[in-house]
Amino acid sequence: MVVSPMAASSTSFMIVFFLSFIIDSTSSQLSSDFYATSCPTALSTIKSAVKTAVSKERRMGASLLRLHFHDCFVNGCDASVLLDDTSSFTGEKSAAANVNSLRGFDVIDDIKSQLESACPGIVSCADILAVAARDSVVALGGSSWTVGLGRRDSTTASKDAATTDIPSPQLDLSDLITAFSNKGFTTKEMVVLSGAHTTGQAKCQFFRGRIYNESNIDSDFATSTQSNCPSTDGDSNLSPLDVTTNVLFDNAYFKNLVNKKGLLHSDQQLFSGGSTDSQVTTYSTSSSAFYADFSSAMVKMGNLSPLTGTSGQIRTNCRLVN
Repeated sequence: MVVSPMAASSTSFMIVFFLSFIIDSTSSQLSSDFYATSCPTALSTIKSAVKTAVSKERRMGASLLRLHFHDCFVNGCDASVLLDDTSSFTGEKSAAANVNSLRGFDVIDDIKSQLESACPGIVSCADILAVAARDSVVALGGSSWTVGLGRRDSTTASKDAATTDIPSPQLDLSDLITAFSNKGFTTKEMVVLSGAHTTGQAKCQFFRGRIYNESNIDSDFATSTQSNCPSTDGDSNLSPLDVTTNVLFDNAYFKNLVNKKGLLHSDQQLFSGGSTDSQVTTYSTSSSAFYADFSSAMVKMGNLSPLTGTSGQIRTNCRLVN
């Protein structure tokens, strides 16, 4: 059968329209004032707890932001990353990208406990993760954004899905673009979300290959980083993803990339003579552009396949299914 160009164009339009409708419908189910009546202290409780946790340890801000990212990238923003293993499933905590790496579970537990006391069975763990990520960025001096609320919590989790979906720090640029595209993100959004690495730390085992074997790296930076990451030992030794002295959410990450001081292989791939160099340069010279685009991308990430309505549940304990 031969399809006319006009018919093909019409079909393509309908597909795009239908996909747009699905995305818009999903997003519209989330509302920034979802808890205004049912739990009016929800947002202030989360903000206060995050502020306290970050003031005790600045790195915790990066950890809470990462929790939200690792949650949303695996079956959507459903708090599946928080679930402990059970007899019926092996969860995401034991996946290679998460095991002995993800942090902040105790902070989420504390927030959930406070909210259960104030508003039992109302605020989801998935929403706590989304708001805590935003409040962490703000606590570290970054931009804010409006968080849509109304997510519900999953009743299962998958180690295999986490292993497949969370991008590896060893990925080349083309694979990074594909990994984010599979979740509906543009290349530009991939670059700006990578800017979350302006805070936090990484283990030696994840960047040893870069600092000893790669040529696209500042020699002084490589030498200084090697002092904390021996070639054959110290897998768990930590180095900052951003070499600036203060733990701030700023655009220094991109300045580092321009100067060949990206810690992870996947970081430096964003500025390695490829299609994303110009975007990195833009963010390295304009913190306002980075903040604006990061906020927009985080809103989009928070809308990745949330459970809403009667799907899922509101967990009483974020680590366990009710």
